[in-house]
Amino acid sequence: MNRSASAALLLFGVTLRSTSINGFVPPQKKPSLVVFDLDNTLWTPELYQLRKLQRQANAMPVAGKDVELFPGAQRVIESIRSSPELWQNTTFAIASRTKSGPWAEDLLQQFGIKDFFEHAEIFPGDKKAHFQSLKEKSGIPYREMLFFDDNRDGRYGNCVPVSELGVLSVHCPGGIHTEDIFHTGVNKFAEWSGKPNTIVEWDGSISELQSSTPGKLLEGIVKKVIPERRFGFIRYGNRGTRDLFFHFNNLPKGDESVETGDKLSFVIADDPKNGKKMATNIKKISSSSSSPSTSQNQDDANTVNMRVFSMNLPFAALLANGYKTLETRNGTMFTPYSEGTKMLLHVGRRTYPDGDRHLEVMRSGGLSDEEISDLKALPNGFGRGMAVAIVEIGRTFDTSLEERCDPSFQRKVGAFGADSGRRATEIRRVAYLKRGVRVSGQGGVFKARIDKSVIPDGWDVQ
Repeated sequence: MNRSASAALLLFGVTLRSTSINGFVPPQKKPSLVVFDLDNTLWTPELYQLRKLQRQANAMPVAGKDVELFPGAQRVIESIRSSPELWQNTTFAIASRTKSGPWAEDLLQQFGIKDFFEHAEIFPGDKKAHFQSLKEKSGIPYREMLFFDDNRDGRYGNCVPVSELGVLSVHCPGGIHTEDIFHTGVNKFAEWSGKPNTIVEWDGSISELQSSTPGKLLEGIVKKVIPERRFGFIRYGNRGTRDLFFHFNNLPKGDESVETGDKLSFVIADDPKNGKKMATNIKKISSSSSSPSTSQNQDDANTVNMRVFSMNLPFAALLANGYKTLETRNGTMFTPYSEGTKMLLHVGRRTYPDGDRHLEVMRSGGLSDEEISDLKALPNGFGRGMAVAIVEIGRTFDTSLEERCDPSFQRKVGAFGADSGRRATEIRRVAYLKRGVRVSGQGGVFKARIDKSVIPDGWDVQ
């Protein structure tokens, strides 16, 4: 590593080390090429968000001020540089779809990491094109590549299409904010059979995507609807199945009243505009808001179908106990829902790996370790895999990195600014259910029918 690169990394807060990452020694079987996305994977925010700079002629973002490397990414890069003997048969590359290519190139130089990457494919378009170019230039087959990206699937998804090429893809929705994300990806590569369509999920689990069968009648649940743009996505099959795009043009004529949770039947076909898979011949099987029919069990009159979102501990407990009053995401999960919408809070089965950085944030507000311990705990009878509380959300708004780094904002989120998502949703009020309810967790906002008797007093739900 040259002196200028060392100085640059020290300038941006990287502690130089001569050992492996926190003692991590890579397995014998390692990828020949490790590829990183840039926006919201190696650094934050995404370059398109720097709108003020975009309006200024010849303006360039400043590393460490306008854009910051994620702490985990910083430590991973510097540790690899400090222990090259552990990675002598592995090269590193960039694959980015950003439209701000000159900015990205300049930031890599400012951060002192441009020479770390053997290849850099930085241009808008299909991520598969980046990897086709990487394969040609490096001579490395897809099965020997490992890829890290924050976008999994959907219109802007990268992990799914790249996995279809035969590259092992790691979904890191919060960026490489800790070294553990990199460790997990490398270890999973060593265990991987080389089967295409394989994704390492954010929680370390493995998804093997199913190939879609054109012409076959399938059923699924509407995951997301964007009515103003007249399209949405359908979740079908198991967790490994990619959510499927649908356009209102393919809904039954005269019926565009689909909403999240509706059950649909459909056929998969190729979109003539871009060649991607889409749902056609759509028919509504049932509505998420339909009234119970007379054939249903009488008990349905005593239940309510509610929207649910899932969070892992400790942040689920921090929200349920009233400490966490802002929830941040990089996606648009809460965007479709108006202020005052009520949802259930579900507790996932894992612990979010933030390296206990939330403790520093909470202590900065003057809380004792005993108080923090209480806020991180769920009451007896409430636990993982349960809907534990009802939440009323407020407005959802975009934030800048500077806003997220404000100490008051950080305490409301329970995380440092660089670790937080760019879209914040206010938590207006929250209350524990009268008892925990077992619910199968899903990604995004989903629906679950629960007994009305568990809703706490003072909460009007329909």
